[in-house]
Amino acid sequence: MYNLSPRILEQWDRLFHWLSHRADINLEIIPHAAPAPLSELWARPDMGVVFMCGYPFSRLAPEERPVPLAAPVSLADWAKGEPVYASHIIARRSASFDLADLPALRWGWTVRDSQSGYNAPREFFAEIANGHPARETIGPLLNPRGVIEAIGANVIDVGAIDAYAYQLLELHEPDMLASLRVIATTRPAPFPLLVTARQLPLEKVDAIQAALLDAYRNVDGCAILKSLGLAGFVRPNIAAYDQLPARAKAIDDALAGRW
Repeated sequence: MYNLSPRILEQWDRLFHWLSHRADINLEIIPHAAPAPLSELWARPDMGVVFMCGYPFSRLAPEERPVPLAAPVSLADWAKGEPVYASHIIARRSASFDLADLPALRWGWTVRDSQSGYNAPREFFAEIANGHPARETIGPLLNPRGVIEAIGANVIDVGAIDAYAYQLLELHEPDMLASLRVIATTRPAPFPLLVTARQLPLEKVDAIQAALLDAYRNVDGCAILKSLGLAGFVRPNIAAYDQLPARAKAIDDALAGRW
């Protein structure tokens, strides 16, 4: 989900190599780049440690869900020290419109089962549009890079980017954001969580989880976390994820099929 560039991928590889060593488990890093569906990755019986968006996780019955391992805590101000994230509503830096103009613009979205790229911007739009439909909604754009490229090509006027993805780009790929500005930030939601396959033996699950939760206490782990803009990992609050389907339904009701 957050392999946004080769430089950023390198930092994730550092984390997973460190985790493999720390937990004493052989974790093989397997590329799964867009447009390969994330749903295929989440269904793999050999899944070791993988990010999963909270919304699709919440829609699965408890007995069908991958095993939750940990949720990240970002160092960014919007996280406020909690395992939450949000989405930034972005536009071209040169664009002159502001919040009041947003309902009349062309909106981009990523994929329909995304909290950050679909539900979050729709929720934000419903709160500012006073019942009016968007001029046009364009998607699927697949991921944050798709949103950025669509703005750059003048296909859309505004779109939502996962605020943590934006943070990673600020850290490692600032040139990708040079032509953009953040107009607003959406309400927070539970951070995408790290999960593992249900088939993984319990002792391996415990070892991986313990290494993740203690990463901030380890010198090398702490340095890697900092390179990823993270304070650390915590145990996921599953009850918070379970609220996401009702929140999505409230958005559907508010928009009444207009997005």
